[in-house]
Amino acid sequence: MRTRITELFGIEHPIVQGGMHYVGFAQMAASVSAAGGLGLITGLTQKTPELLSKEIARCRDMTDKPFGVNLTFLPTFSAPPYAEYIAAIIDGGVRIVETAGRSPEAFIPQLKAGGVKVLHKCTSVRHALKAERIGCDAISVDGFECGGHPGEDDVPNFILLPMAANVLKVPFIASGGMADARSLVAALALGAEGINMGTRFIATKEAPVHENVKRAIVNATELDTRLVMRPLRNTERVLNNAGVERLLQIERDRGADLRIEDIMDQVAGVYPAVMVEGNMDAGAWSCGMVAGLIDDVPSVKELLDRIVHGAESMIAERLARIAFNLAASDASIHDPQPELVY
Repeated sequence: MRTRITELFGIEHPIVQGGMHYVGFAQMAASVSAAGGLGLITGLTQKTPELLSKEIARCRDMTDKPFGVNLTFLPTFSAPPYAEYIAAIIDGGVRIVETAGRSPEAFIPQLKAGGVKVLHKCTSVRHALKAERIGCDAISVDGFECGGHPGEDDVPNFILLPMAANVLKVPFIASGGMADARSLVAALALGAEGINMGTRFIATKEAPVHENVKRAIVNATELDTRLVMRPLRNTERVLNNAGVERLLQIERDRGADLRIEDIMDQVAGVYPAVMVEGNMDAGAWSCGMVAGLIDDVPSVKELLDRIVHGAESMIAERLARIAFNLAASDASIHDPQPELVY
């Protein structure tokens, strides 16, 4: 299946693995890339640029297919040494970076000088247009359904994607709510050139997370996520658990006086406890509403193959049949049979 995204990144399938904290290690990225998608190492999960360099080298030993690095620009007082992380990416021969969080504008010159193609994640069309203007090569359009940070506009993908298609010149992919062949076909129909999956990839055999995490996603419904940190305008969609309930109660109790320090225990340092130790009540960890569509834990290759083959069959058979029936119906209306002469 060829789209502008497969051509841009040199991949077989228009499926990208999102950057996920304590999930996007070398083995996850390599598995997705080897299966024909675009795998991403999560840069800031590596504590230093030197560790990121080692993780890139590990991934290169695992696959000869293209892979990238996710680099999230965080709204923190003590920013990570982003220029050094980017240098590690370039020196490691990686030529695809997914940026997220704040605008990557300050680092676009360094990325471009290193021959890097930039895929920026946006939760609104206005931000997507800004990303296009500053030189991003592609956009990941992130709908309200997504796990992690959906922005503050609350616009779902059935609205956001066609709006993006109306105005963007660079290719874009659909992120949020993507899980199967139907997701891919719908995204293509709405103007996207592929899909980005996060939560769906956590529930795979190769995902380097505790089995409790995979089981929690499989058992969850579409009603089991919660939005936290809304009063701080840093909204995050997470899977509900005891830690999240504590967080939400603090938000209610503090009201307009809420500060990030009030909920730090429920959001800071949670990912190792959840993803590595399997403590599902430790606190808030990102999960999309798409959990309601996930009911198994396949291998990454099995997942990508069935998505792509299912999408191709759907387009060639079901949708083609519908189009044929519509055309036949339209022809019968506009070209009635001649009257019979007796």
